[in-house]
Amino acid sequence: MDNSNNKYLSPEQREELLSTLKARFEKNISRHKGLEWAKVQAKLETNTAKLWSLNEMERTGGEPDIVGHDEKTGEYTFYDCSAESPKGRRSLCYDGAALESRKEYKPENSAVDMAATIGIELLTEEQYRDLQKLGNFDLKTSSWVNTPADIRKLGGALFCDRRYNTVFLYHNGAESYYAARGFRGSLKV
Repeated sequence: MDNSNNKYLSPEQREELLSTLKARFEKNISRHKGLEWAKVQAKLETNTAKLWSLNEMERTGGEPDIVGHDEKTGEYTFYDCSAESPKGRRSLCYDGAALESRKEYKPENSAVDMAATIGIELLTEEQYRDLQKLGNFDLKTSSWVNTPADIRKLGGALFCDRRYNTVFLYHNGAESYYAARGFRGSLKV
């Protein structure tokens, strides 16, 4: 059964995802000190659409994990925590307008459109830098980040990576794409 259109997980898929998320949660407790998995799971079980989005993050290689909890709203924030930019989300230009502007050698999709389909947001530069405080990510790859409208209007887009123990922010034409550049997303549940 193809569940990509109806955003529904079978009971088996749901259990497999929850098991994967729990194992990652327990293995990387430093990312979310003081949080209890039972509370996270209870919240996840009441949000089927968000579970589907988390499954898509997982399916495309993102290895989502909790990086924050909002005490006021009760929301948990998940980021893609794969060591490198998610494999299933590389070779993408920045957005739909950039994809349309390419005359030839078009990539299959754009980062912004794929994120919208999955139901997640591209990390901002600030979120990307916060993620890098939790570990060393994108040592060999790079990730598109949410680009301010004034930069995008002029044809540019931003991406980040980590080299020389430093997080760098760069620019490129939004229509460009590379095998080693993908995007990381965030999801609030």
